[in-house]
Amino acid sequence: MTDKARFEALRARLGELIGRSKAVARQLGDLDLGELLGPPDLALIPVLRKSAIAALQSAEPPFGALAAAPTSAFPRLFASPGGIYEPESAGRDPWGAAKALAAAGVAAGDIVVNCFSYHLTPGGRILESGALALGCPVIPAGPGNTEQLIAAIAHLRPSVYCGPPDLLKIVLDKAHATGADVSSLKKALVSGSALPPSLRAELESQAIKTRQTYATADLGIIAYETDGADGALLPGMLVNDDLIVEIVTPGTDEPVAAGKVGEVVVTRLQGDYPLLRFATGDLSAWASTDRLKGWMGRADQSAKVRGLFVHPGQIAEVGKRHPELGALRLVVRREGEQDVMLLSAETASPSQALKQAVATTLQALTKLRGEVALVDSGALPNDGKIIADERPTP
Repeated sequence: MTDKARFEALRARLGELIGRSKAVARQLGDLDLGELLGPPDLALIPVLRKSAIAALQSAEPPFGALAAAPTSAFPRLFASPGGIYEPESAGRDPWGAAKALAAAGVAAGDIVVNCFSYHLTPGGRILESGALALGCPVIPAGPGNTEQLIAAIAHLRPSVYCGPPDLLKIVLDKAHATGADVSSLKKALVSGSALPPSLRAELESQAIKTRQTYATADLGIIAYETDGADGALLPGMLVNDDLIVEIVTPGTDEPVAAGKVGEVVVTRLQGDYPLLRFATGDLSAWASTDRLKGWMGRADQSAKVRGLFVHPGQIAEVGKRHPELGALRLVVRREGEQDVMLLSAETASPSQALKQAVATTLQALTKLRGEVALVDSGALPNDGKIIADERPTP
């Protein structure tokens, strides 16, 4: 879908939701929807952060006035850590998992053993709904009781595993140790924990084609791995249909420069639980126009320094007040039994006057004194980290 078509659909859907979701209407404020013509215009809308959803749901239960339908219209209601509640929209494959499974080689008739959690959180249901949409029977295993899981695999002969990659390794290792036959497993769609190249290679050495997906409890499947025409794995993860994904500077509403790591922000308006510019708290970067590099860590980088919290948004504001600066990174250390801060700032025009001005701005915004180091452009790592807390843990 082209950006023009995508934003025509976005404007139409938002126009409909304004009258059905009070929270979406408040988020849009007095914005003229005609101004939303392409991706840069999304910055006109404030980001919705997960902490704000918890506050909204506490003030206006159960779903913080985000839902565009009564609670009775949702077939399933879930609870996630942090006091967040998510409804499942009605319909076939409401979490968008079918395409991720199909990209992993899953087809009608495959039996899927689903080891994502079924208890209160939507993880198990996200993958199950996609499998059922493809015509695949599902074994609702969940993440526990490895011995019973292995017995079920040996007896029911599923060809597909869904779940965390480290649990699949545990299953294979234990099955080999006990002589159980789990050789029916030929494909895996994994998520929820890291899949380093060494683990992928180990799983695939046992004839299990292993692909991964990036998903959250709020949004369902955000992106997933795909293969090229030759069957080889393509770099990055393809963004799911019907989603608009942005990468912003952590703690702000502003998009990062091309190729830079930042926080994943997603707009998902299908179904009756719309999320507009929802900040996931996850870090990623664009691998290409429509492909993410996958999960690259967390964007939640606030640090408590000498009794005061310092937030990424404050550091980003330093950059806004000094446009001659590029990337910024605040390092918090412990020296002589005291917290100390060092703000490194990339610039092409260093000077003592600029250094002193940046230090003054840092103190004005954080109410804390810190040192400033001006460094060459490109000197700081491209990892999305704005605040690095390097103090030893207790």
